[in-house]
Amino acid sequence: MEILGILNVTPDSFSDGGRWNTAERAIEHARSLIADGATIIDVGGESTRPGAAPLGFDEEWSRIGPVITGLVAEGITVSVDTYHAQTAKHAIAAGASIINDVTGGRVEPEIHAVVADSDALYVLQHSRGGAATTDETAVYDDIITDVGREMSAAIDKATAAGIDQSRLILDPGLGFSKVGDQDWEVLRRFDELVDLLPGRWLIGHSRKRFLGAVDGDRDTATAIVSALLYGRAWGVRVHNAGATAAAAELARRIHG
Repeated sequence: MEILGILNVTPDSFSDGGRWNTAERAIEHARSLIADGATIIDVGGESTRPGAAPLGFDEEWSRIGPVITGLVAEGITVSVDTYHAQTAKHAIAAGASIINDVTGGRVEPEIHAVVADSDALYVLQHSRGGAATTDETAVYDDIITDVGREMSAAIDKATAAGIDQSRLILDPGLGFSKVGDQDWEVLRRFDELVDLLPGRWLIGHSRKRFLGAVDGDRDTATAIVSALLYGRAWGVRVHNAGATAAAAELARRIHG
């Protein structure tokens, strides 16, 4: 299981905004994540929490550009959390291996052509509305059927733009246009979603609100869910790499 360590180079992310908002602090934190068991660092410069202000390219790149360059120079595999085509283009040129688009190409469809013209992998996430989705968009007849249908349409657009299906990583978008029990239902019925859309899946559940309803220690809850996904998901995206790495190792020893 790949463990994507979250590196928010932002002042306003919901969990750790402002903690790693200089290149030096961010790179040092990335080293700690790798030492704790992360296999990939997912760098983001724009918060997608509800109400967050969108960024222009110059500001986003000024935050993440030096961090990407520094991490790549140290041989660290870098994913970049962006839905902006221009940012994706610069990130790939700087050595990023993965573009993680929380909108699946809905906001800036030209990002598909940028990724297609490279060797980068592309995380296609389900969401609705803008980049920062709201609870009002979380209305479904059947959440697995609806998410599967909408993701299938997004996959068709990505592959039509030239991204080979083998380079796609799918993400159901927990917390994006999903609220409370809906997130639990996606996890409970995850195998149904995989049957609808076979391939590699990334789960981004770390420290999210729905976990807090069960366990006030969201890092513990995150690690437990990660262990339950072992062998089923290609990867998980987490803030606390050490807790998830330990949980994944326990799952590996039990399940092989």
